[in-house]
Amino acid sequence: MPKPYPQEFRDDVVRVARDRGQGVTIVQVAKDFGVHPMTLHKWMRRADIDEGRSPGVTSSESAELREARKRIRLLEQENEVLRRAAAYLSQANLPKRLYPLVRELAADGIAVAVSCRVLQLSRQPYYRWLASPVTDAELAAAYRANALFDAHREDPEFGYRFLAGEATTVGESMAARTAWRICRDNAWWSVFGKKRGRNGRRSGPPVHDDLVQRNFTAEELNRLWLTDITEHHTGEGKLYLCAIKDVYSGRIVGYSIDSRMKSRLAVAALHSAVARRGEVAGCIVHSDRAQFRSRKFQHALNSHDLVGSMGKVGACGGNAAMESFFALLQRNVLDRQRWDTREQLRIAIVTWIERTYHRRRRQVRLGRLTPVEFEAMINTAAAAA
Repeated sequence: MPKPYPQEFRDDVVRVARDRGQGVTIVQVAKDFGVHPMTLHKWMRRADIDEGRSPGVTSSESAELREARKRIRLLEQENEVLRRAAAYLSQANLPKRLYPLVRELAADGIAVAVSCRVLQLSRQPYYRWLASPVTDAELAAAYRANALFDAHREDPEFGYRFLAGEATTVGESMAARTAWRICRDNAWWSVFGKKRGRNGRRSGPPVHDDLVQRNFTAEELNRLWLTDITEHHTGEGKLYLCAIKDVYSGRIVGYSIDSRMKSRLAVAALHSAVARRGEVAGCIVHSDRAQFRSRKFQHALNSHDLVGSMGKVGACGGNAAMESFFALLQRNVLDRQRWDTREQLRIAIVTWIERTYHRRRRQVRLGRLTPVEFEAMINTAAAAA
């Protein structure tokens, strides 16, 4: 089954097809972007329906219908949880613990998240109860934490060493390092402690090690991706582009364009790359420390089994291979003229990436082939082998 194209890519192709010049056919636009003409016609019909130009059920209405059905199913499950809970708690001579009820509901097809939300329970303790009883080490750690917390509540000016001494007096002795670790994990700091944080004046610490070390080479596709964000001014304000480049073929495997540089820009580019490439588990994604330190981007990496890598702060060569692509984009598109609207610049960027850079610009390191031709040759050789 073919992989679905990202929605942002579909919208860009439709924009280019609508704004095509005189003499340019739909077939030519579809060929430039590597899609079938019938597929492009279908995308344009769907866009006309969504924008009210043609009659039909819009995508938003279909999504609302699916969402309504989902809410109805969720309400039915919540009512079943309440009914079963009332019957369970009304029984006599039974321990009033709700974890067994959650396990019974899960066996009947009701999600644990739904049951815990209705019964106002936390899922993590439930799973711990389900897996195994509390160990002696966890019980000892809990008693130590309680002793430290009581001491901290009574004397907030005490540091971890004094808290450890107070805990020893109530029978919970521990090393100073253990007390520091427990206080750190629970943010129990002395009120006289040093101020923490730099108010965003300096870049935060990297969430990944530098696995590339400026060695921008790969032995096959989907082994090393580079990503970065660039910006350019228009008459309406700045436009930001986040692109992801496969080092082996030099192809831009995913990109996202937005008017704001938020974490969702990097996440959308990553999802676009994964949607195009398919199986990419184990691929290294090298970046700087801008929006790529966000928890949303790290969650996206983990959900696709990708490996993060980050360069040093202020090292201009830490992502040089990606910067070279942005330099080409700067010379060939961004600095060619003055852009009045974000829409004009967006169409120009997408057209240059998909038509010129991917399918017309030949690279010496690829044997005078374009990135698309090079990947086609590699895939053909792999299939023959």
